[in-house]
Formats: sequence, structure tokens, C-alpha cells
Amino acid sequence: MDVKHIKIHDYNYPLPDERIAKFPLAQRDHSKLLVYRKGEISEDHFYNIANYLPENALMIFNNTKVIQARLHFRKETGALIEVFLLEPYAPADYEQMFQSTSECSWLCLVGNLKKWKGQKQTLSREIDVKGTTVTLRVEYVGEHHTSHQVRFSWDNTDVNFAEILDAVGELPIPPYLNRETQESDKTTYQTVYSKIKGSVAAPTAGLHFTDNVLASVDSHGVDREEITLHVGAGTFKPVKSEEIGGHDMHSEFICVHRSTIEKLIQHGGHSIAVGTTSVRTLESLYYVGIKTSLDKSLTEEELHVGQWEPYDDSLPKLTSVESMQAILQYMDANNVNTIHFSTQIIIVPGYEYKIVNMLVTNFHQPQSTLLLLVSAFLHGDWKRIYDYALAHDFRFLSYGDSSLLIP
Repeated sequence: MDVKHIKIHDYNYPLPDERIAKFPLAQRDHSKLLVYRKGEISEDHFYNIANYLPENALMIFNNTKVIQARLHFRKETGALIEVFLLEPYAPADYEQMFQSTSECSWLCLVGNLKKWKGQKQTLSREIDVKGTTVTLRVEYVGEHHTSHQVRFSWDNTDVNFAEILDAVGELPIPPYLNRETQESDKTTYQTVYSKIKGSVAAPTAGLHFTDNVLASVDSHGVDREEITLHVGAGTFKPVKSEEIGGHDMHSEFICVHRSTIEKLIQHGGHSIAVGTTSVRTLESLYYVGIKTSLDKSLTEEELHVGQWEPYDDSLPKLTSVESMQAILQYMDANNVNTIHFSTQIIIVPGYEYKIVNMLVTNFHQPQSTLLLLVSAFLHGDWKRIYDYALAHDFRFLSYGDSSLLIP
């Protein structure tokens, strides 16, 4: 089967606006949990999820933290310009970027660009950072593929860019919520284990976990590991082509530690993924293992997993454990304890999962790449789950209810 000819309209379902959760529940672990086990569907509350997990399993969480990526500037004419940060450009490293103390550049989406572009105009605003007034300037540099390069500068070297964003940025909640960001979103739109700044959207399957639920997972003898995938705005990009082959996937940046690779080997190369971002990381990792098995001298850029790479029949056939062992050998050869790479992987029906054998995930938009990923995981049986969720009052999308899928 040529996966590129999959028709996106086959992955549609009716989603009335009132079924989209506009706000989270007051207690995040009280959301409903749909359990799909080998074709059988039942429901429970999320706080009982540990009861369904096998002992000695490995559960993988994405510890990325959502940044306050939306900034607003006014021109002297009164026109409002919105700058939405997508990914760091100079410095390109997330950690260095947030530590920058006088200037930095980002690739951005720009709202009201026509009013700003071409006028070589620097916009500025006075902001309060920890009781100090700082002048923040923003300058349009130029187009960069599908986004725009924007340079920020400020007049106080005691202030870093992370502090600037905390002072002036707005948390970017999903566009389909059709509402302004509220103060409460700063807490509710982060997972309780978020640590590493860089995402412009939350890995929402993790929003249901509380410290109590994590403790119950631990007491059931389930191992936990964390990876970092910075979620890009492309996660909301609709599929506009009739066939999935016409859709360009966005790139996302990933960091995985040696301990996680070692744990994966201990657990036979299998894991429970919390969220589609963990799926994308783990399944991409398998293909990074194939690359490193062939060449131990690859650069970070060369480790990039292309959109259709997993569907190349000429790739060596490794077990997931062999693939992870190749990554450890690569780490040893290059004297590193973490592996950094980017992925554009698209997971569609016909894809064979290599590492993920159970999945915790929310309910996704119709005709989305995330729904294709779920369908691939369930060998096509997604419709029954969504019909059940619609018939049994489940809440949908980012702030909605959850599911545990065991094919």
C-alpha cells in the first residue's frame, strides 16, 4: 500500500463546538479515561490509570515546558503587530537562547505583517522586569521559508530573554479554543512535570497527571523516563491536501538522555508513550538508531528523521533493542550523554510501530495528522473509539478527556 495516497476525508467525524473543552476540569486527574484494550472499550477516571498498566512497564513522558511565545507591539500609527515565536534562530540552541542577555533572533509568525514589513521599522515597548524598566526592541529581518526572522534587543544586560518572555509574553493556547489566554492557563496548560522551556503548545496527554497519579504509577512498579520534544505550532497545521502525500510535516527538536536509551533496552525496546509527542520521539529514535548503526560520525543535522523515511523498504531491519544499542555505541564514540536531533516523521496507517506498545492520548481534531497516528496505532479501529467518546459525553481536544490505548 502506498501510504501517500491515504485520503484525509476518510478520517473525518462530526465534532460539535460544544464538545470541545474550552477550560480544563478543576482537578486535572478527574477527567474521564476511555480504556481500549484489544478491541474492548470501557471507561473510568484518569486517577485510576495505574490500575491498567502492566507491572515492570516503562512509561515515557515529554517534559517540555510551554513558553509565553506570543508578543504584541504597537506602531506609532496604532496598528497592533503580533509576533509569535516558533523556534530560536541565533543562538539556535534553546538553552543558550533563553540565557541571551542583550539580543537574539527567532523564526516567527507575524500578525499584521503588511503594516510592518518593508518599512525597516524597529518597534519598541517599555516593560517591567523584576521591578526594572527595560526597553525591548523588535526588528523585522526578512522571510525565512514559511516563517519570518525577527531580531529582539534590549537595554539591560542583567536581564535574559527568559525573563523578558515571562514579563511580556502571552501563553499561546490552541486557536480552536476561540478565547483569550487567562492567568489560569499559565498553570493549567503546563504538565506538572514540565521542565525544559521551548514548546509553543503543551503535550496535552500529560495534562491529566498529578503528583498523586505519578505516585500511583510508581507504586504499581512502572518505570518512568522523560524525553524532551519541543512542540511546534505546526502541530495545529490543518491537512489541506486531499491525499496525505501532499502534506508537509513540521520539524520538531528532540533531546534524549542515555538513561532513557538504557531503560528502553532493559524493557526489551518497548514502552508506554504519554502523548503523541512521546510517540514521535520514540519512533523517530528507532530510525536514528538505524542511521547510527551505519555511521558513527553523523552530525546532529544528519540525524534528522525525514517525513517519509520510515516507509523506505531499503532500510536495514533492526529490532528496537538493536537500534537502541546502536545509539549507545554512537554516544560512546562521540563522548556524549544526550542525543539531540530533529524529526519530521509522519505516522499514518500502514506504519509499523517499533517501540510504543501502549499510548495515553486525548481526542484529536478530525482530519488531523494526530488522528492518522492513532489510527495507525489501532490498525484502523479509531472510529469505534471516537463514536463511543461522542456518545458517552467525553470532552475533546487539548483540555478534554483522555484515553489509554492498548492494541
